Amino acid sequence: MKFGFWRCFPISKELLINEEIRDKEIRVIDSDGSQLGILATKDAQKIAIDKNLDLVKIAPQATPPVCRIMDYGKYRFEQAKREKEARKNQKIIDIKEVRLSLNIDTHDFETKANHAIKFLNGGDKVKVSVRFRGREMAHPELGIALLKKFTDLCAEASNVEKQPKMEGRSMALFLSPKPVK
Repeated sequence: MKFGFWRCFPISKELLINEEIRDKEIRVIDSDGSQLGILATKDAQKIAIDKNLDLVKIAPQATPPVCRIMDYGKYRFEQAKREKEARKNQKIIDIKEVRLSLNIDTHDFETKANHAIKFLNGGDKVKVSVRFRGREMAHPELGIALLKKFTDLCAEASNVEKQPKMEGRSMALFLSPKPVK
């Protein structure tokens, strides 16, 4: 007599296993991938119990539904491992912002450019904005010249994604990191 742990409680929301399968007849695929044909659900469950594995409904929309004999715990573990690996390979790109003013000093300007280069080398996009106050609104060409100087300073680490554009009282420019060769 075999003693084994047999699951009769639901583990998954998307796949039906073991006693959750209510169809009369199902197409059964063995654990090694071979077709066992169309069987009654009870017979397929007996085969799964004899092999100490689970009967899992993998294609409920087919006629008759397709079920596979497999170790469901191992299957879920492998699936979780693949999902974790896929998440690990994703890179989330943040947008960092560097704010300038028209009457910025040269050292401050270079420091902000160095910060932007550091952000770009880290793989983040950079939004460079120039804030216009009071009568400075009458001279947007000064803002364009400042942003041009900024992009020249960051040229080796970045590409211009969006050209300078007025947004209310500020002018914004977007820089993206250069692709790694």
